[in-house]
Amino acid sequence: MVSSKYFFYNNPFHASDNNIERLKLFFCLWILMLLPTCVEPGLGEDDHWDGVVVTESDFLALQGFKQELVDPKGFLRSWNDSGYGACSGSWIGIKCAMGQVIVIQLPWKGFSGQISERIGQLQELRKLSLHDNQISGSIPSSLGLLPNLRGVQLFNNKLSGSIPPSLGYCPLLQSLDLSNNLLTGTIPDSIANSTRLYWLNLSFNSFSGPIPATLTHSVSLTFLDFHHNNLSGSIPNTWGGGSVKSGFFRLQSLILDHNLFTGNIPASLGSLSELKEISLSHNQFSGAIPNEIGTLSRLQILDFSSNALSGKLPSTLSNLSSLTLLNVGNNHLNNQIQEALGRLHYLSVLILSRNQFSGHIPASIGNISNLMQLDLSLNNLSGEIPISFDTQHSLNIFNISYNNLSGPVPTLLANKFNSTSFVGNIQLCGYSLSTPCPSPAPSFGVIASPPKLSQQHHRRILSTKDIILIAAGALLIVLITLCCILLICLIRKRATSKASNDQVSRRTGKGVPPVVGVGEVEEGSGEAGGKLVHFDGPLAFTADDLLCATAEIMGKSTYGTVYKATLEDGSQVAVKRFREKITKSEREFESEVSVLGKFRHPNLLALRAFYLGPKGEKLLVFDYMPKGSLASFLHVRGSETAIDWATRMRIAQGVARGMFYLHSQENIIHGHLTSNNILLDENTNAKIADFGLSRLMTTAANSNIIATAGAASGYRAPELLKLKKANNKSDIYSLGLILLELLTGKSPNESINDVELPQWVASVVKEEWTNEVFDVELMKDASTIGDELLNTLKLALHCVDPSPSARPDIQQVLQQLQEIRPVLSSQDKITSSSTIFA
Repeated sequence: MVSSKYFFYNNPFHASDNNIERLKLFFCLWILMLLPTCVEPGLGEDDHWDGVVVTESDFLALQGFKQELVDPKGFLRSWNDSGYGACSGSWIGIKCAMGQVIVIQLPWKGFSGQISERIGQLQELRKLSLHDNQISGSIPSSLGLLPNLRGVQLFNNKLSGSIPPSLGYCPLLQSLDLSNNLLTGTIPDSIANSTRLYWLNLSFNSFSGPIPATLTHSVSLTFLDFHHNNLSGSIPNTWGGGSVKSGFFRLQSLILDHNLFTGNIPASLGSLSELKEISLSHNQFSGAIPNEIGTLSRLQILDFSSNALSGKLPSTLSNLSSLTLLNVGNNHLNNQIQEALGRLHYLSVLILSRNQFSGHIPASIGNISNLMQLDLSLNNLSGEIPISFDTQHSLNIFNISYNNLSGPVPTLLANKFNSTSFVGNIQLCGYSLSTPCPSPAPSFGVIASPPKLSQQHHRRILSTKDIILIAAGALLIVLITLCCILLICLIRKRATSKASNDQVSRRTGKGVPPVVGVGEVEEGSGEAGGKLVHFDGPLAFTADDLLCATAEIMGKSTYGTVYKATLEDGSQVAVKRFREKITKSEREFESEVSVLGKFRHPNLLALRAFYLGPKGEKLLVFDYMPKGSLASFLHVRGSETAIDWATRMRIAQGVARGMFYLHSQENIIHGHLTSNNILLDENTNAKIADFGLSRLMTTAANSNIIATAGAASGYRAPELLKLKKANNKSDIYSLGLILLELLTGKSPNESINDVELPQWVASVVKEEWTNEVFDVELMKDASTIGDELLNTLKLALHCVDPSPSARPDIQQVLQQLQEIRPVLSSQDKITSSSTIFA
């Protein structure tokens, strides 16, 4: 059958007279009305031109394509007629124009099998999208016969073999993504023949050999990603024609990390004026960093880490005014760190670790207001930490360990970071209780001149014997003082334990340890007169045990400071000390905290005890979580440490179960749920912390905490800007962001291309580049977990909907997570809203 549109355009008659042309048009429209069979039923007025029957050639090609695919879920059952429905929309994944197939779009369908060579018969095909399946075999060379082919997305499959050189003969090809397959061989020179190719992603394969020099001359490429392959040799020094002042080149992202490249970093990269990202890490580059890199004024990400680079940092790097990340860690760079780095005002990540830098830490670095991560560890730096770091509030990752630094650690750094950030500097002090700084020499002001000594006394020099006696005397005084302190602590502990045992004995008639069950056990704190109240828990300790414990700061928040306390027997607890004047009165505080102490759930951090000091001190004692927070688990780890999808989903479900308990059973709004207050036990089970703390605060303190802490948090729901009060749906928004964090590996506190995480994810999904959203660690297994990733992403975007009423409730979130990846234990399944997880 020939459509009426074909009749019109293939009309053998031709005349220049406009009236004749109008007559032809009228005649064709009249024919169209008389031939309803030429148009598929059910189409709208705007769609009827694409509703014609598919051509015989394309129909046969589609049938051949279907025969070589394995379709376990039956998505291609609709391809079951003689071709009448192929272009009407009833054949899934097919789009047509004038009876010919222009799009095949079938991602995330679980297909295996292979791609038929008969696909080359679809002469009008513009887009082939089969990503996130399990298709194997080779890439059909017949794709090179398609003159209109514009986009090929075959990423996240099991394709093998090499790239057919014929692909370079598709003149209109714009986008080619073959990432995360099993492809081998070299990259063909012909791939750059298309003058419209702007996106080329061949990452996570096993390609070998060099980069074709033809790619370095492309004026159309904007994105080039070859990371995680076996490419080798030197990179051609012919980018942009080999001259820094050559023509206009559009390349914005050059990602070549995790290969086997050698030689020098090409100076001609300086000609790519549009570059925003260069990642050459984990290769074998040597020599110096070229000065020409400093001409890239739009560069935002520069990662040369884990190579064999030497020399000093080029002073021209200070010209990179847009730079947000600079990572040259794990090289052989030396000399002093340039003061000029302080001019990079947008810098948020600076990693110079594992080099041979010497000299002082530039004070200007402490003045970079956006700096969030600084790693200067394992160098030869000396001198003191600049006092400018005492105003550096944006830092959340800091490491200067294993240098030759000396002097006191600035107060802000000492309070915010634990000792692992400072160890290995023998002369550094003040960062923990075990490294106190020496007291300054006393000042006596202006006094009368001392009497003059005789010439003999004035010139006397201490003998070796005198020095030994003085040192021995000083040591003896220190030992006696330490013994006295230990003796006092021991006496207090025994007296307190005896008093507590006597008190419990009077209640029960027999002597037992001071902690018994869930009942509240109170005890004094010796002469201090404080009050310690225990709930249940594995540890028995007294107030003196707690107050004499070795403490190490783990972090600070708007509520106060959190310490890791090591008791005398070696057991550890986490202690939260509240800031002054933000909590309710002692009576109200005790009443509210007694309620919180009875909350028990596998995914909540258990409150084990609280202490009220004689001077108003208020301490909460929790279980200590050895793996720290989810934030550090995701973002502060080496590249060799991978977190698989099963672990991430277990964490997500654990957080959802904990939130379900808070919302449905205790009617508690968390109000400040972030990955920093989701802690992980030794088995990586999630434990929600900081819940219910608003009940302990004054009204004024709560308002201030929401206004200050919430405003600076990327987890804050947009409606809180007006409401100033958290609710169930604002908690769901925060949970949605944590799901996105688990999926993407990116922190909501960091903007991506100047947009927030939810907006960035939505924009990438809208452009059908969904694979770019997920953490690269997850894409390695995308062929088996693809559906789970996609469904979790949909749920996360539902949770972060700008409209609170559109967000699901916590029961719906938990049910969907369990449907995406069913749990083994029936205990974890929701049967009703009244389910309580013990």
